[in-house]
Amino acid sequence: MEFRLLGTVSVETLTGSLPLGPAKRRSLLAALLLSANTPVSLGRLTECLWDDEPPSQARGVIQGHVSRLRALLAGADAEAYGVELATLGDAYVLRAPETLLDSQRFEELLMLAREQRGPADAVLMFKEALSLWQGPALSGAFAGPPLRVAAHSLEESRLATVEQLSRAYGALGEHHRAAALLTAETAAHPLRESLAAELMLALFRAGRQSEALDRFHRTRRLLADELGIDPGHELADAYALILRGAPGSTDAPPKSAEASAAAVPPGSGGPPGAEGPSCGGGSPGGTEGPSGGGGPSRVAGGGADAAAPAPPRPPFPAAPPSPAGEPHPVDLLPRAPRGFHGRAAELAALSRSAAGEAPVCLVTGPAGVGKTALALQWAHRNPALFPDGRLFADLRGFSAAGEPALIDVLREFLLALGVSPRRVPESVPAAAALFRSLTARRRLLVVLDNARDSATVRTLLPGGADCVTLVTSRHRLEGLIASDAARPVPLDTLETDDGTALLAGVLGEERVLAEPVAARRLSELCGGLPLALRVTAARLAGRPHWTLATLAGELADERGRLAYLDVDDTGVAAALRLTVQQLPPGAVHQLARLGHHPGGHYDPYAAAALAGTDPVTARAALEQLAAAHLVTETAPGRWVLHDLVRLYARSLDPASAREALTGVLDHCIATALAAADTAEPGGEPCFVLPEDFRRPSAVQDFADRAEAMRWLATEREDLALTALAAREAGLDDRAWRIILLQWPQMVWRVRDSWSPLLELALESARAEKDAYAESRVLTLLGWVLTEEGRTAEAAALLERSPVLAREAGDPLGEATALVNLAVVQAELGELPTALENCARAVELTRGEGDRHTEMLTLQHLARMHLTAHRPQEALDCARTALDLGPEHEEAARRSLLLAVCGEAQLALGDEEDGVRLLDRAAREAERDGYDEGAVRALEALLRVSSRTEFRRRHDEALRRLAEES
Repeated sequence: MEFRLLGTVSVETLTGSLPLGPAKRRSLLAALLLSANTPVSLGRLTECLWDDEPPSQARGVIQGHVSRLRALLAGADAEAYGVELATLGDAYVLRAPETLLDSQRFEELLMLAREQRGPADAVLMFKEALSLWQGPALSGAFAGPPLRVAAHSLEESRLATVEQLSRAYGALGEHHRAAALLTAETAAHPLRESLAAELMLALFRAGRQSEALDRFHRTRRLLADELGIDPGHELADAYALILRGAPGSTDAPPKSAEASAAAVPPGSGGPPGAEGPSCGGGSPGGTEGPSGGGGPSRVAGGGADAAAPAPPRPPFPAAPPSPAGEPHPVDLLPRAPRGFHGRAAELAALSRSAAGEAPVCLVTGPAGVGKTALALQWAHRNPALFPDGRLFADLRGFSAAGEPALIDVLREFLLALGVSPRRVPESVPAAAALFRSLTARRRLLVVLDNARDSATVRTLLPGGADCVTLVTSRHRLEGLIASDAARPVPLDTLETDDGTALLAGVLGEERVLAEPVAARRLSELCGGLPLALRVTAARLAGRPHWTLATLAGELADERGRLAYLDVDDTGVAAALRLTVQQLPPGAVHQLARLGHHPGGHYDPYAAAALAGTDPVTARAALEQLAAAHLVTETAPGRWVLHDLVRLYARSLDPASAREALTGVLDHCIATALAAADTAEPGGEPCFVLPEDFRRPSAVQDFADRAEAMRWLATEREDLALTALAAREAGLDDRAWRIILLQWPQMVWRVRDSWSPLLELALESARAEKDAYAESRVLTLLGWVLTEEGRTAEAAALLERSPVLAREAGDPLGEATALVNLAVVQAELGELPTALENCARAVELTRGEGDRHTEMLTLQHLARMHLTAHRPQEALDCARTALDLGPEHEEAARRSLLLAVCGEAQLALGDEEDGVRLLDRAAREAERDGYDEGAVRALEALLRVSSRTEFRRRHDEALRRLAEES
């Protein structure tokens, strides 16, 4: 996704421009983008959308445009890019990473260009910046006064950049290029004296003195005729400088004048107007360089030949358009690798291997050789071959994080193919059979990355003859070749020429061609391993004054340089060691601690907890590591370490392993506590913190329940790995807490295979001999087992839970345990015992004064009274519960209690009041998006009424449930 202001206001996606509609909607978008990540008031937006007196319904018009923009962005999966259009009181804010906005990237490139020491590098930066312009700024929008000012300021910045580019050309002696550039601009802006002055000097230095003098006189006459003024000092100084030169001479002017006219001072702020405008009064001021091959890392070391620069890379890869009205095929592929070089023979071999019936293509090779990059490159090059989509799973067969459970991989595949979460089988054989059945008539690509053994792959093979499976592994997987006729495509290290091409892709052709022998030597010393080549090139790109021969000399001294084929990480470690030596101490410290993280991903909060710093310091260190190609940012604010880099990082400070682990465990506890509190603000706390708990320097805030639940869902795998690491390290007091704090997600997705994780928590609680912890875990595990249909197992566990809670002095825990036990007992036909346990739970919560938990116990007691044909008691319990909670109490609970009231009234013979209460329960559930509650209430209504409206609403709620699942 990319937002464009430098031309027609637009939002570009992989499938084309979003249909923004009328000019005023574009104006609204432009106003928000010009103040990206800053709230823009309704009044300011009104000024941007109307020239004169706004209409009386201006607020409604703006709200309508905002609503439509939100829908368009949501349809383009804006959330995946970190984009959100939010309402803040009487203002709106468009939150987006600055790298998605062309005006921000323009300003960043200008800043980088001014910092370059050599004019050749500055030329490339300026040209890259100007290539972002697709026409006049803010085109296609209705320009109210603030937008006109912003567009003018952007255009001033562009013109100032043109002038700076011409001066850089001049510093290189390429005066003809400067003259050609400026001639076009002066034609469009004939009254801009600074442009005319630059053009005069460029023409003079190119040996075209008469044209330079003619330009002066034409501009002088135009200024007099149009504005009634004489030339300013810039024009006059340029004219005087030219007159001092010998007639027809191409010699340079006097040194002082030459320096004044042609130099591009590092860090120069440029002329007025060079700063980006902001409709909200601020300056965009981007901080991120552009992505891809056209970014700063490519040109910092000298760039391509200035006489024939490579064309700028398009902002998005081409994607075939989807037929109108048809859904997009499923696509789980990560993005295509950047800077991919060579491998033509292997790509062709993959294409040949993919031909035939149900082919299994097997890419094998040593660690770090680029197996995943090759697989993704081939997959992205051939989208038309797979009209039904592309699936991807990292099997982590060689990762310290451990392999994912096969059922988890199959679940992701089945969900992607449209299977409802409730219909995903719980066993691996059943899920694999369903996957084969669903893919039998489809044309899919399945990429299984980092497979460790043949058995794992066989389970995940699709069933269709037209499906292609692409497997990568460090092992040869000869068993898969024997059983499934897998077609191997062995991947070796890069040839020397391809290795130097990779270096040139980062450093620029000019720098590599200047030292061809040293470039080939570097490729050889890196063993042709892409990771080692990229790290080495990154060091050179950041140091334009270094020669390739200097670095080659350093690499030649490293021990074990050619032993990487025998030991996976030897070659990489040598290259990494050289890189790390150049990092600031804070970045080295951060890298060393990252190696001890048991999970796969990091955000600044986790990184800070590992390193014992704060998120701001951690983010800065992560940015430094990313610049050195030591970590990779997979999403805004989310980084990963390559497996080999992780291994190297872990060796930097092995003694800090336990301290780092404890820090990240306590970070997980603190953040999960915040998430649980935001997701279920009325919920009773699960536990007290460990005695030696170290609170992180900062804990992530969650704006609302949706954000908290997203965090719990996104971090589920890493939280599980962290809890497992805590258990293995003997930190059981942390392990069960990290697992138990995920209870809001467990409640929301109860059938999502939580049992193994809760069993790990139970082991930890028992290892600690902590009755409180064991009771709490048993209560939650018993409920999960009940929902999974494992009632007998649940009953056996839950019998113990209330007893443990009493031993621990935890009355609220005992109450919850009794309720869960009662639910199981009711299902097993032990209704009198279930009623007694629920009644006891109500007494316990009242004794503690916890209204939230009391409502929960009364809700279950009321439902059990109904089951026992005691409608009056059910009605009394439900009404008491409703009186305890405010109107904004959890929607699900209110709906369920109202439904109990309605069913009780029906049982008492009051049909009118029963129908009214059930209808209210359904409407409240519908209003709050609780479709399960709506279905339950409407089903009860349909048992006593045949009204068409109830049937329609029931069917609509069922449809929504099916779509959500």
